[in-house]
Amino acid sequence: MSFPILSFVTFFPVAGAVLLIFVSKEKANLHRYLALAFTLITLVASLALYFNFDGTVADPQFIEKSGWLGYGINYHLGVDGISLWLVLLTTFLMPIAVLSSWTSIQKRVKEYLIFMLLLEAGIIGVFVSLNLFLFYVFWEAMLIPMYFLIGIWG
Repeated sequence: MSFPILSFVTFFPVAGAVLLIFVSKEKANLHRYLALAFTLITLVASLALYFNFDGTVADPQFIEKSGWLGYGINYHLGVDGISLWLVLLTTFLMPIAVLSSWTSIQKRVKEYLIFMLLLEAGIIGVFVSLNLFLFYVFWEAMLIPMYFLIGIWG
């Protein structure tokens, strides 16, 4: 079995958000650097997807499938020619978003960056999910940090 690259790209930002929870609120610059590092590593992993993607195949690639909840509901991830570009776009824009907020976000920096990382994970999950239930889970998971980002920071 090969390395589950799609799960890594999807859930690595969640690991970054969990790590940020345990860093003291007073260390805003550390939060910024950690969030930037996690988004850049996610970008590099998505570039590995791009360079290993076979454009001559129309079917989804890098398939990850396992049983999940029963009732025919599986954890099923993959990328095709369109979703690959959307994942690349997301992972390219997220470090830019973190950098653009470097000086403009001064209050509640920790919470802001946690929500940004969770948003990235949700967006990527939407693009790589191959079944409707998992798509719905990621879609709803994406809306929660987006609600707080819009509600608190505008």
